[in-house]
Amino acid sequence: MPRRVGLPGAAELFRPTAAEVAADAGTAEAGSPDGTVASGRVRHDEKITVYVSSAELLALEHARLRLRADHGVAVDRGRIVRTAIGLLVAEFESEGADSGLVRALTEQ
Repeated sequence: MPRRVGLPGAAELFRPTAAEVAADAGTAEAGSPDGTVASGRVRHDEKITVYVSSAELLALEHARLRLRADHGVAVDRGRIVRTAIGLLVAEFESEGADSGLVRALTEQ
């Protein structure tokens, strides 16, 4: 009788669970009219680095803490940023030149 134990492969270890599949389906339905949605808590394949000032980082952390204290929403800063990007892009797609993104970037 062999003493070596067979271990599962990477596909079995890292496959999506039923809860993740259901959550992904629910997220897609709750998106903007053009189908863009914030990604939420999923494994991300891409990464960018964004440099912010101390004041911007403090404001982001303050928003995170207020979300938790005032609204019971416990999220990390990355999720706040991904959600903000999703909302900003959706508004830009729907409003174009009248969007807050265009106004903010042309005022600089």
